[in-house]
Amino acid sequence: VQLQASGGGLVQAGGSLRLSCAASGRSLTNYRVGWFRQEPGKERETVATITWNWGTPYYADSVKGRFTISREKANNTVYLQMNSLKPEDTAVYYCAVSVTGGVRRVEDYRIWGQGTQVTVSS
Repeated sequence: VQLQASGGGLVQAGGSLRLSCAASGRSLTNYRVGWFRQEPGKERETVATITWNWGTPYYADSVKGRFTISREKANNTVYLQMNSLKPEDTAVYYCAVSVTGGVRRVEDYRIWGQGTQVTVSS
């Protein structure tokens, strides 16, 4: 599986962005796909994950009620709709796949795409 993340950019606090993660190479059936973020000098953290088969989501507490993860099977893509963005959401965002079904641990995700920068100005 190859993953291509896109959609990052610069936005003012309170604004919105939608990230896309396009998968190629094989189906994501039975896998879980997630979005993660990393600030310079900090560890990568889980933002949201979703099961490909059933669309069951998981959200980190810091983004609940603001971010929505979804998937579109027809084009093998996972989205992260980010609303009410805050300066503390600024980070490089990555998408990744877990073949073991791990829900939220970063180490359960072994297939990674390149990152996309999200910058939220105050």
